[in-house]
Amino acid sequence: MSRLRVERTVPLAPGEVWRRLTDWPAHGRMVPLTRTRVLTPGPNRVGTRFTARTGIGRLAFDDPMEVVRWEPPAGGRTGACRLEKSGRVVRGWALVEVTETPGGSRVVWTEELSVRGVPRAFDPVLARAGRVLFGRAVDGLLRRS
Repeated sequence: MSRLRVERTVPLAPGEVWRRLTDWPAHGRMVPLTRTRVLTPGPNRVGTRFTARTGIGRLAFDDPMEVVRWEPPAGGRTGACRLEKSGRVVRGWALVEVTETPGGSRVVWTEELSVRGVPRAFDPVLARAGRVLFGRAVDGLLRRS
């Protein structure tokens, strides 16, 4: 499994950062050739399921995910959302943490994943590519209003 970590500090309140980072359809708009569809009724919570579909036509795959931990930031407590990935192509987990800082928030996005058909020898390349992809997605989500 390949592990990656993206960290950002932004001048936004933790609640706003949380709202933006847990807007699952917005993730699809940040990742090229991807659409995200929420499969369970809101609001977000443990048990929320969604699928990110990436690709074009027959060259597309689904990345189904489920929220298994849901602790929004509140009262100075760090917020944490953990997703489990259970697809045929991509498996693993992601942990999104939002911590209040003086004047804003700190985001730590940690992800561990494996891609079917990709040998473990390529884990460092996969981690590097993931940092770029997820870093851009996080930046885009935090920039939007």
